[in-house]
Amino acid sequence: MPTSRLEAFSDGVLAIIITIMVLELRPPEGATLEDLRDVSTGFLTYLLSFVYIGIYWNNHHHLFQLVRRVDGRVLWANLDLLFWLSLYPFTTAWMDETGLARTPVVVYGVNLLAAAIAYYVLQLTILRAEGDDGVVRAAIGRDLKGKLSPVIYLLGIGSALWVAEWLALVCYVAVAAMWLVPDRRFEGYVVEHGTAA
Repeated sequence: MPTSRLEAFSDGVLAIIITIMVLELRPPEGATLEDLRDVSTGFLTYLLSFVYIGIYWNNHHHLFQLVRRVDGRVLWANLDLLFWLSLYPFTTAWMDETGLARTPVVVYGVNLLAAAIAYYVLQLTILRAEGDDGVVRAAIGRDLKGKLSPVIYLLGIGSALWVAEWLALVCYVAVAAMWLVPDRRFEGYVVEHGTAA
C-alpha cells in the first residue's frame, strides 16, 4: 500500500500535538519584563518539546521518502510512535507547572526515551516489510545518532534521579541539538538514488 495516507495522518497528528502544546502556554499576568521572566520556564520547555516534534517530523518525512512498502505492522509501529509523541504536551506541561521538579523531569525523559525506541522500532518494522532489497536499509547505515540518543536519555534520567534536574535537562537539550540538523543519510541517498517509486 502507498505511504501517502500514513504520512498525511502523521503530519496531522504532529500538527495537533504542537497546537496543544502552544495552547498550554500562559501569558504573563502583567506587562513588564519581570512578569515575562515568571513564565520563561514554560516557554523554554515548550521550545524544547517543539524542537523535538520538529525533529521527529523532519526525520519521519525523510524516512518515508524512501519507503516502498507499508503493511499493517508498519501502521501500528507508526501509531506507537505517535502515541509517545502525543504525550509530549502532558509531560511538558507537568515539568513547567511543577517548576522542573524531579519526578516530572524523569517522566519527561522516559517519554523522550520511549519515543526514540518507538522510532527505532518503526525503522525495524519498515526494514522487515521491505525485505533485503529495501532502499531504507542502505540509507540508514550505522545510525550512530540513533544508537547514542537512548544512552544520553538514560544518563539524563539517572541525573534527574540521583544528581540534579538541570543536568538531566542538559542531556535532553544535547540530544535535541545533535538531531537539529536533518538526517543527512536519507537526504544524501535521495539525492543520489531518488525517492521510492
